[in-house]
Amino acid sequence: MNIKGSKVLITGANRGIGLSLAKELDERGAFVTLAMRNPDSFDLKEQGLSERAQSVALDMGSFEKIESFANEHANSDWDILVNNAGQLTGGLLEEQDTQSIYQMFQVNLIGLTHLTQRMLPPMIKRGKGKIVNNASVSGVMHLPCAATYAAAKTGVVALTNSLSLELKGTRVTTLTLITPGIKTRMFDQISEMYGEHLDVSSLSSISPEEYARKVCKSIEKDCLFFHPGGSVAVALWMARHIPWLFRRLATIGFKR
Repeated sequence: MNIKGSKVLITGANRGIGLSLAKELDERGAFVTLAMRNPDSFDLKEQGLSERAQSVALDMGSFEKIESFANEHANSDWDILVNNAGQLTGGLLEEQDTQSIYQMFQVNLIGLTHLTQRMLPPMIKRGKGKIVNNASVSGVMHLPCAATYAAAKTGVVALTNSLSLELKGTRVTTLTLITPGIKTRMFDQISEMYGEHLDVSSLSSISPEEYARKVCKSIEKDCLFFHPGGSVAVALWMARHIPWLFRRLATIGFKR
């Protein structure tokens, strides 16, 4: 898919992966709309974005606000929807805050599904579009202390896989991002949430800028999946094909 001239909507675009993607897409000539909860406190020029870029208010944690946004943009002409907004939960299941679990599922899976459902009809009608969903390696590799987060991200993988089949013949496609560790504020939260019960000292990460370049290449190549390389790729393969060995290795650094 040609990025230059495309109109892109990115959720959770005020920082981290979302902001880096917005900048990379902007540099490649896209018309980027950055969706975030508080656009009034976000300066597009200060972030180095071009005059093509704009910001809009969208709270992915609220059914009502997603619905209102979708109604306002019912006739939108976005070519690419990047469902990037996300929250992290972690720790032993019985110790996690229940309200945080509900909110995480709303943002990471339910809100993503809701927004995608509402943004699809205009794409299908025009015969052009791409849905890009940030699913995470946690959607494939299910580690201790990640039960709730992994459940939501596994749901994103399943949703996107099924949707890609439903869209056959429409010229609207999907891209599932099996996102590895990205050096963002959320990545820094992993030690805080998981560290008491799981050794996370060996976790690696890449910069959000590097990742944004990789995602854009996947969009341009019309890939169905983005898979990370290196040792993460080995772990993903093991989780899929030798689950008993993955389970054994996954619990080496775990303690209750």
